[in-house]
Amino acid sequence: MDRLIVFTRYPLPGQTKTRLIPTLGEIGAADLQTQMTERTVDILTRVTSQLPVDIEIRFAGGSLRQMRRWLGNQFSYRPQGNGDLGDRMARAFQTAFREGYQRVVTVGIDCPHLSDRDIIHTWENLQNSDLVLGPAWDGGYYLIGLRQFYPQLFQGITWGSEFVRQETLDIADNFNLSYHLLSPKGDIDRPEDLHLWEDALTQEKISVIIPMLNEADTITATLANAQTGENVEILVVDSGSEDGSVAKAEDLGVRVIKSDRGKAKQMNAGARAATGDILLFLHADTLLPPGYDRWIRRTVRKPNFAVGAFELAIGWEESDRTRQTGFPQLRWVEWGVKWRSHWLQLPYGDQALFFKSDRFQDLGGFPEELPIMEDFVFVRRLRKLGKAYIVPESVRTSARRWQRLGVLRTTAINQVMILGYFLGISPTKLAHWYRKR
Repeated sequence: MDRLIVFTRYPLPGQTKTRLIPTLGEIGAADLQTQMTERTVDILTRVTSQLPVDIEIRFAGGSLRQMRRWLGNQFSYRPQGNGDLGDRMARAFQTAFREGYQRVVTVGIDCPHLSDRDIIHTWENLQNSDLVLGPAWDGGYYLIGLRQFYPQLFQGITWGSEFVRQETLDIADNFNLSYHLLSPKGDIDRPEDLHLWEDALTQEKISVIIPMLNEADTITATLANAQTGENVEILVVDSGSEDGSVAKAEDLGVRVIKSDRGKAKQMNAGARAATGDILLFLHADTLLPPGYDRWIRRTVRKPNFAVGAFELAIGWEESDRTRQTGFPQLRWVEWGVKWRSHWLQLPYGDQALFFKSDRFQDLGGFPEELPIMEDFVFVRRLRKLGKAYIVPESVRTSARRWQRLGVLRTTAINQVMILGYFLGISPTKLAHWYRKR
């Protein structure tokens, strides 16, 4: 068995990323620490599905209870302890080798372009090399891997300087250690490095998949809104529109795919054509919040992520002022959605569901045999694999469904469908009742 060790700090405002506080503020710097740690842990967790390794988190600041509450109980935790960085790293390696691990790798959380492939390459090269280093552009390193403990590698180093990597390699040469260097990468220490984080966030492509049938009144606004994202592809999956919806989508330069009717079939057809790392399923009458792409990329990196969604606001035809006075019952619906999403971990499709594309493929996509509630069933499957995260920003969906039948009747119908599903009533029969409403 081998070990991966993550060095991080509990994100207490004012006590982490202090060199970035003049630019980001205390809370902003702590938030960046949170995001970078969660991204690194997510990458290493993916590696554990491919290699026989476990993960230990060496932390500073905070308590064991706070760390477990933050990142989960699936990892082992140890405080970094006293001393300079060399002392703390040496202690981590020494402990791991004493516990019987064959190869040990330590990473920081400051390298936004670290990938699971980098970790796998490290393990491959540790088969023939005593030392593997991931060089940082500033003269340090973002990763170090060993197959035997050499305390000298952590002694007499000018930590925090541009000479760290070279001094480490000089020691390796003095002790005749073989070594391999990974590709150089940047890390985030100073305000001028912050662009690296934004660059890393936009590397993952988002595929926005919109099932459509006769949505001429809403599709233009929905598409124009979705096109504000960076590194985003948009796929409209049409099932026979006859009202000019397709022409409106094509006028905006959006790819339109033809599909048989049935929302599950449409969404699966869009997923098969998608090339993104992340899939976002959006209703044709729903507007995404500003910066939705950044929110999604941050959320999918959270610990034990399985599915994400947004808060729900109803009525994008109205101004914010009108929403406070018109249809007050809809505010109760929004509150119910918030409660269900957060406490029951059950977001629905009108909240713009998103997840990793590989996870979607692993589960076989939306169940096409169900003529209704395909999103409800799929989210329940995802929840068995991890957590549902709700972005603290709202998508704004059209109020037309509630206006057509009334808030109470629409809400009652939706709840009857869920109850019928749990009682074992045929989904075909439920769909027939739903459409007769």
